[in-house]
Amino acid sequence: MTSQHDFFNRRADALADSEFDVQYDQDGFLLEDGTEHRDGDQLDRAERAALRRVEGLSTELQDVTEVEYRQLRLERVVLAGVWTEGTVEDADNSMRELAALAETAGSTVLAGVMQRRSKPDPSTWMGSGKAADLRAIVIAEGADTVIADGELSPGQRRALEDVVKVKVIDRTALILDIFAQHAKSKEGKAQVELAQLQYLLPRLRGWGESMSRQAGGQAAGGQGMGSRGPGETKIELDRRRINTRIAKLKREIASMKTIRDTKRHGRKANEVPSVAIAGYTNAGKSSILNRLTGAGVLVQNQLFATLDPTVRRSETADGRPYTLADTVGFVRNLPHQLVEAFRSTLEEVGESDLLLHVVDGSHPDPQAQISAVREVLAEVGATDVKEVVVVNKSDVADPEVVDRLLRSEKYAIAVSAHTGAGFAELLELIDRELPRPQIRVEVLLPYDRGDLLSRLHDEADVISSEHTGEGTHVHAKVNPSLESALEEYLVRVAAE
Repeated sequence: MTSQHDFFNRRADALADSEFDVQYDQDGFLLEDGTEHRDGDQLDRAERAALRRVEGLSTELQDVTEVEYRQLRLERVVLAGVWTEGTVEDADNSMRELAALAETAGSTVLAGVMQRRSKPDPSTWMGSGKAADLRAIVIAEGADTVIADGELSPGQRRALEDVVKVKVIDRTALILDIFAQHAKSKEGKAQVELAQLQYLLPRLRGWGESMSRQAGGQAAGGQGMGSRGPGETKIELDRRRINTRIAKLKREIASMKTIRDTKRHGRKANEVPSVAIAGYTNAGKSSILNRLTGAGVLVQNQLFATLDPTVRRSETADGRPYTLADTVGFVRNLPHQLVEAFRSTLEEVGESDLLLHVVDGSHPDPQAQISAVREVLAEVGATDVKEVVVVNKSDVADPEVVDRLLRSEKYAIAVSAHTGAGFAELLELIDRELPRPQIRVEVLLPYDRGDLLSRLHDEADVISSEHTGEGTHVHAKVNPSLESALEEYLVRVAAE
C-alpha cells in the first residue's frame, strides 16, 4: 500500500511540474486547485510575509552606561504597525508620529516594525506568526511594552498580549494617557477622565464564575436550590461604578459648558468678534497666539502640550477689539471618545467668526494633517466658519512645499512664529476678514454725551465727525446694540 509520505511527495512534484503558478490566498495559504481567487488588488506575497523594521525610531540614549539604571527603567517600548493602504511613506510617517506620541508619554522607543496586510487579522491583529516574530524582537530589545499603531479590539489586545508576553496598548490608549498627563484645568481633567472611562468600559476582563451574578427573586433571598450565586462580582461592581462615574462627569461637563456659553454669549452681546486657532498637534498654535497677543501660553516641542482652551483679547490696528482662542491640537485618527468628551471645548471653533488653521510646513506630509483636522472639525459641526490656512515654520520648511500649500488652498498665508516673518501680513488679514459694523447711521450727539461719542470711536467705523453749535454731528457704521443706544439722537438711518 502506498504510504501517506509517498502520496504527499508525488503531489508536491505534480504541483511543481504543473503549467500554472502556485497561488496563495490573501492570508498566505496555498489554494489547492491552483486557481487565482482575486478580490481586488493583491499584495505582493514577499512583501506581505515580511515584518519590516522601520529605521530611525529609537529614542534610546546612547551615552547611558549604568547597566542597573537601564534595566530598571519601565516603558521601554517596541512599536508595531499594520499597513493596509497608502504608500510606504504614509506608513513610515504614521509610525514616526506614533514614536513621537510614545516619547511624549515618557517612553523610550527601542524599535518599530511594520507588516503589510490587506486587512488586520481579526484574532491577533497582525497574525499569529508575525506576533511570534514580534515576541522575539521584544526579547532582543528588552522591551516591556508593545504599542500598536491602530485601535485594537479587546479580544485582539488580549490575544496579542498572550503571544508577546508583555503589556500591549493601542494608539487610542496612548493618546488618552498623554491627555491625562497634560490636562490642568478642572474641565480638562473631567473631559479626559470621561474619555478614559468610555474607552475602559468595554475592555473590563472577567473569567469563569467571576462573570456570574446573584439570581433575582426568591433566590436572591437564599431560596431556590442551585440559585445561590456568589453575589455581585468585581467586574460587575467595576462596571456599575464606571457607569455611575460617567453619568456624573457628563453632568459636570454640561454645567461647565453652560458657564463657557454664558461668557461667549456675553462677548457676542458686546459685538466682540472672535478668532479661533486650530490645527494639528505641535503645529505651533500656542506660539502663534503668543506672537499675536503676548499671552505667555505654554509652548513645548511635544504633542498635545495645550489641552485647556485659552482665550485672549487683542485689537486690530485701528483699535477694534477681538478675541483669540487657542484650542486643543488634533491628530490623525483622534479617538472618538476624545472628540465626544472635548466637543464642548471644540465648539469655540464653530462659534468663531474666523478660523486660523495652523499647519506645520516642515512636516513630511502637511496635506494629511490638513485633512485630519478638517475631519474632526466636520464631526463637531465647525465647517461654516471662514478658514484661513496658516503655514507655520516657513523658516525651516521646504520652500516648494510651502508654495504648493499656498497655491492649493483658497485662503492661505505663510508665517514663522520663531522669527516673526509674515505676522504683519497675518494681522492685516485678520483685520480685513473680521466682521465690521454694517448699519449706517447719522447722529447729532449733545456735548454732555461724550460716553456715546467714545463708544462710537471704539466700536464703530466713523466715516466723518463734525463739531457744530448743537453738538457733534457723526456719520458712522455701527452694530445693532450701539444703534439702539443712539436711537434718540438719530438724524437719519439707512441700512447698507
